[in-house]
Amino acid sequence: GSPEMIVQNMPGAGGLIAANHMYGVAKPDGLTVGMLSYGMYLDQLVGRKEVQYDVRKFSWIGSPEKSEVLMYMRSDTPFKTIEDIRKASTPPKCGSTGTAGTDYILARLLEETLDVKIDTVLGYPGGSEIDLAVEKGEVQCRGLTAAPYFGREPFISWRKRNFVNVLIYGGVKRDPRIPDTPTIYEIFEKEKTPEESRRVADVILRGGDFGRPWVMPPGTPAERVKETRDAYAKAMSDTALLDEAKKNKMDVEFVSGEELQQLAERMINQPPAVIARVKKLLGQKK
Repeated sequence: GSPEMIVQNMPGAGGLIAANHMYGVAKPDGLTVGMLSYGMYLDQLVGRKEVQYDVRKFSWIGSPEKSEVLMYMRSDTPFKTIEDIRKASTPPKCGSTGTAGTDYILARLLEETLDVKIDTVLGYPGGSEIDLAVEKGEVQCRGLTAAPYFGREPFISWRKRNFVNVLIYGGVKRDPRIPDTPTIYEIFEKEKTPEESRRVADVILRGGDFGRPWVMPPGTPAERVKETRDAYAKAMSDTALLDEAKKNKMDVEFVSGEELQQLAERMINQPPAVIARVKKLLGQKK
């Protein structure tokens, strides 16, 4: 048919307001779907009092992508590897929007699991301002998700003139676009990082596998969930859609609703010691 789609933006609290709405207000009739922030499971895991949802109970539909993180560094610095940072008498300065930003969290994760010191400069209004600060030499590095790094300026021009290098990649496997950049998991293996630290990293990094997830409210009839999952999977394999995404330099890596459901369970079901360290890393009280 010709369904009418009504789009309602619901800003606030990093997507937490929208997640609470989808969980407790939206009717579970299959007529409301929400695209939520991939990091919402962290708010639940660390016990933020504003959370009124359980990510394990959403009806997960699918996601068009995964959101791996990386850290870039100016090429004219002495920091070519994580080991270079560890040995440095003066740590590199990385820009950040604030303590909830990907840039800040990635820096703290590297300190927590790999014993490196990064001097994070807080307070930039957004990523573009951090990138400008890197160009000016105010800071030397930034952590961000991979999609904008590979898909837009100034990064396209920066890569052409070797202005920056990617120091570390958060994916499970190396990205073929930066084949010489090690994954954090490779470094863990090389340095024999303890299992608990690896699980802390997994909680932070693998959340990116949620990408930009679509959900329906808990209690949505199973047949409607299956119908919507199947339709979304079909759309994500549509040749015209994929061609359009490629033309606009948008990466598509479909994640099924079933995979998202398993991921939600895995992220929340963590040992107390891991949860305590994640709380510390994110600045939450125990």
